[in-house]
Amino acid sequence: MNNKTKIHLGTDIQYLKGVGPKRGTFLNSIGIKNVHDLLRTFPRKYLDRTNIKTIDQIKVNEKVVVIGTIESFGVQRLKKGKYFKLTVVDQTGFINCIWFHGISWIVDKFQVGDSIAIYGKIEFYRGYRIIHPEFDILGGNDNPLNTGTIIPIYSTSSLLKKVSLDSRGIRRLIDKALLHITSIEDHFSFTFLKNEGLYDYYKSLHEVHNPSSNDALKSAYYRLKFDEYFFLQLVLAMNKHQIKNYKGKKFVELGEYAVKMYKNLGFTLTNSQIKVMREIRSDLSSNKPMNRLVQGDVGCGKTVIAMLTAAIIVGNSSQVAVMAPTEILAEQHYGSFKEYCDILGIQCKLLISNINDADKKKIYKDLKEGAIQIIVGTHALIQDKVEFSDLALVVIDEQHRFGVEQRKNLINKGRHVNMLSMTATPIPRTLTFAIHGDMDLSWIDEMPKNRIPIKTSIVQRNQIDSVYQTMKKEMDKGRFCFIVFPIIQESDKIDAEAAESAYQKFSNDVFKDYTLGFLHGKLNKDDKKNIMDQVNNGDIQCLVSTTVVEVGINNPNATIMVIENAERFGLTQLHQLRGRVGRGKYQSYCYMIQRKITENSSKRLDILEKYLDGFKISDEDLKLRGPGEFLGTKQHGYVSSKLLDIANDGEIIRHARTRAFEIIENDPKLISNQNLKLKLLRDYKHMLEFINIG
Repeated sequence: MNNKTKIHLGTDIQYLKGVGPKRGTFLNSIGIKNVHDLLRTFPRKYLDRTNIKTIDQIKVNEKVVVIGTIESFGVQRLKKGKYFKLTVVDQTGFINCIWFHGISWIVDKFQVGDSIAIYGKIEFYRGYRIIHPEFDILGGNDNPLNTGTIIPIYSTSSLLKKVSLDSRGIRRLIDKALLHITSIEDHFSFTFLKNEGLYDYYKSLHEVHNPSSNDALKSAYYRLKFDEYFFLQLVLAMNKHQIKNYKGKKFVELGEYAVKMYKNLGFTLTNSQIKVMREIRSDLSSNKPMNRLVQGDVGCGKTVIAMLTAAIIVGNSSQVAVMAPTEILAEQHYGSFKEYCDILGIQCKLLISNINDADKKKIYKDLKEGAIQIIVGTHALIQDKVEFSDLALVVIDEQHRFGVEQRKNLINKGRHVNMLSMTATPIPRTLTFAIHGDMDLSWIDEMPKNRIPIKTSIVQRNQIDSVYQTMKKEMDKGRFCFIVFPIIQESDKIDAEAAESAYQKFSNDVFKDYTLGFLHGKLNKDDKKNIMDQVNNGDIQCLVSTTVVEVGINNPNATIMVIENAERFGLTQLHQLRGRVGRGKYQSYCYMIQRKITENSSKRLDILEKYLDGFKISDEDLKLRGPGEFLGTKQHGYVSSKLLDIANDGEIIRHARTRAFEIIENDPKLISNQNLKLKLLRDYKHMLEFINIG
């Protein structure tokens, strides 16, 4: 490339000095196609001289960063096995780094005389040492003790190492790019940046890669995160504005069905349910279609809300479609709806694949003619053959398990249809606003008053027999029990066989005097239905199952949930499984059997043992799995550098959301904000499929 050729953001990466065709090909393979992609390759962490200790300052049991020089390294032999030892020195002493595992991976990483940063927990055994430390090899000018700077450390892959690009190499390329590009036109105006207290885009990129201070680094990341959240919220605001401008049918009157259903509930709605129904009534009484997400914990009573809403629609001579992600869940909803529909004289039908062709044809005909008022089903509802006379409400359960297009396909079967989405998978409120900002949000954060809190316990191997004895006592009282085994996607077959083996053992030994059933995902539909019928009829006392029982089973007589290998489940899944019990009037128990103890799994299980509130659990889960958990705090001398951290970005999300919605309220087609419109069309086109941007 001609040296006089100007480098700009869109310049092919191979034409940046120091790259060339070979390196360019490898960079392309990891998504770095141009100079802008390179500048948006953010450091994974930073070394900060203000938080680094010399060896004479360290103390046993504290976690520290030490900068030093590699004095020696090598494999050491033991009577049984071997380990790798690396000795690091600075001007005040020495420290040993020990690896017992991964020796073959680490043995060729070092050279005597290299400058190195190590991080870990200090032990003392024949001198200070760290077991399995984190480390970074530093360049000659990279020692922050000498330079007084904050050093960015970049992730490198095996592909990049093939073309001699380590963290230092990537930083050199970024420095060259920043040297050639001294300014970048910002998509925000100078006035906007000043009013919002934001760095301009170029300054943000420069500070991220060459931090002048911790405060400047924080401000740079705030701006870059603001961008990501802002444009997501801008798209959500446009979608919400578009929906609110539609004119549809008003549903002001409750109608006879809703009034009768309410009187026949047999229980009192919670204050939270009443609040949500008021919000829905307000939506329906407007001629703007409802687009509401109801979040509520397992067993909080979302289905009742859906039924009452459906009754309002049917009472105003329109139709309702209820879509669930699985046939088990669809059948459960159908049973709940039909119980009340039969009393009220509402025509309610079930549409799933496991229905014969003659019945399907009759359903298609009756739906089109308006003879069916409520249809409950799975993905079968979005088939082209399904037509409605006057579809006015779509209820989508576990809506996160359907794609945007699937939801739209069902909604498009009516004109300006109201949508009520529900989820029993609580999402932290900050995250909900981030990803569902185009929907009106309702929370049912109160459980029915007659529910007895489930007692949850972590169980070790030596306690399992006592759990089985408790199960026998419960079954002797006429109660129902679950024993759930995990499924790992890569090994469905093996896990199903392990569960089946346990089922045989339970049937022939531990629970030989009781009636057991076995349910797993590989059973055909008829066999599944047969087992579920036996469960609901009380013919089975204990169901041994894989995770197909996670949702869709509602047995008020179930009092014990035993989760085998609980450490192999995520927090949300554990909480969903626990929600299969405790739905009746009896004290219920959840026993999480921990076969393999690790720090991470113990944290997860401790959270489940401590909390019953799904929203609190989801908050803890996000914190547990969020970026920056390890080497991510300032006290360690490292700063987390993953761009988005929804668990802790609440302030930025709220700021970005407020400004994005203000802009769309005043300029819905972005006529006066052409720079924002151009960036949307260039970088976020995939999110604009259902939005008319003009």
